[in-house]
Amino acid sequence: MARGEGGEQYSATSLLPAKPGQDEFKDQKREPRRDHLSICSKICFAIGGAPYQITGSALGFFLQIYLLDVAQLDPFWASIILFVGRAWDAVTDPVVGFLVSRSEWTRFGRMMPWILISTPFAVMTYFMIWFVPPVEEGKVIWYLVFYCLFQSLQTCFHVPYSALTMFISSDQKERDSATAYRMTVEVLGTVLGTAIQGQIVGGAIAPCLRSELDTLNWSDLNSTQLGLEVNVSGISLNDTKQAYMIASGVIVIVYVLCAIVLFVGVKEQEESGRLKADRRLSFFEGMRMVIGFGPYIKLVMGFLFTSLAFMLLEGNLALFCTYTLGLRNDFQNVLLAIMLSGTLSIPFWQWFLSRFGKKTAVYFGITWATPFMIAVILVEPNIIVAYVVAVASGVSVAAAFLLPWSMLPDVVDDFKVQNPDTQGHEAIFYSFYVFFTKFASGVSLGVSTLSLDFAGYVTRACTQPDRVNFTLKMLVAPAPVVLIILGLIIFKTYPIDEKRRQGNRKVLQELRDSDQDSQTDSTELGNMV
Repeated sequence: MARGEGGEQYSATSLLPAKPGQDEFKDQKREPRRDHLSICSKICFAIGGAPYQITGSALGFFLQIYLLDVAQLDPFWASIILFVGRAWDAVTDPVVGFLVSRSEWTRFGRMMPWILISTPFAVMTYFMIWFVPPVEEGKVIWYLVFYCLFQSLQTCFHVPYSALTMFISSDQKERDSATAYRMTVEVLGTVLGTAIQGQIVGGAIAPCLRSELDTLNWSDLNSTQLGLEVNVSGISLNDTKQAYMIASGVIVIVYVLCAIVLFVGVKEQEESGRLKADRRLSFFEGMRMVIGFGPYIKLVMGFLFTSLAFMLLEGNLALFCTYTLGLRNDFQNVLLAIMLSGTLSIPFWQWFLSRFGKKTAVYFGITWATPFMIAVILVEPNIIVAYVVAVASGVSVAAAFLLPWSMLPDVVDDFKVQNPDTQGHEAIFYSFYVFFTKFASGVSLGVSTLSLDFAGYVTRACTQPDRVNFTLKMLVAPAPVVLIILGLIIFKTYPIDEKRRQGNRKVLQELRDSDQDSQTDSTELGNMV
């Protein structure tokens, strides 16, 4: 703005006297509209993250034991299903991320149509995962096909939803606040998924099979000798199958309701002007640009190892509690204790990262669980120790949930500052992070189930050989601890500290203000004409 001889202000484009206080009024009016999020909007946005975590916790905690003891698949084929399904899921993430970034803007936004269309197909395929087909020879193909289909369809929901973080507000504090709401609801989602699946299924546990008078050596045991069914409760295997289907039906209903709340309650904002992409990159150009961005790779690789650690713990905890700790009738309650502890810890970690910084929160949050992981295999197993370790581990689980999604927007902002002419690739950033975490999940499930096969896991047995118990101990303690240490070493090189993050925030805000002022001046000039 320029000043005339009388001190009046002139617009640089219109050269007309500006009304006193006009710019101040525009700024005050504009800021709440684009940046401020109401509590209702944050809650609706957060609820949209629940379906992914509800289904993820049910699959993560129970699919392995379901395939082995209910569907009665050979451990080798179960490991193939788990690994291929998660690997396929991982591959689809960057593809969907690219397709989302190339999507045209609609009156519902760019992300919302993906979420809306994928939901009905995702819930149908999820339900079929928990159905045992009557054909024995086709079980492996059945589970592999529906597992891969569900993972692909859920990717069409989760990748756009994750990228939606960048389109609900342009203010870092508002996004961090919305992310905290989201993480709280997502941990509640894991609690809900664990509670629904665990409590319904826990009331109809499949009867185990005991060797004849428990006098046979495990090395000499075969399927004909493993014939005495222990079924003092009167519950049959068909009752267990039905319980899994009932649990999946309840989860499907919750999934659909959460998607509806997200669609109705969240307004997606369209980037404009200088913050829009000047050109559309091809898939491989976008991939090279994202993968070649140093801060992003360091963040993703650090959390890749820590995520793999917690996924190993998650995927084997049900079997560990059932066989190694001897808590067959209580394992679902131990899992629930972990999730409840994590839910209650989310507000603490949100305060901690805002007070001491996100990198400090990573070191404290991720390492908190390691002593308890070690303690659970050293202390004589009992129910009290199991619950203490569960509650303590839940604190680290909360940090592992919150921190990656709180730090990814910082990396995207840093990329925008360094590459101002190539914007609009938020979905690719998020999809590749999800790709790496899902690939880690596939590796952890595949390797752990295959390890149990090599150790001599016996389907539906009341007890397992010593080699299996030893393998389970390694999978829930030493292996995760080593992975956590490797992840923190990599994370030490992560360059975005609080000073750099605040600097990026200031630069981006100046760009937005400049762009909005330019648009306002252009509008005034058009009105004159």
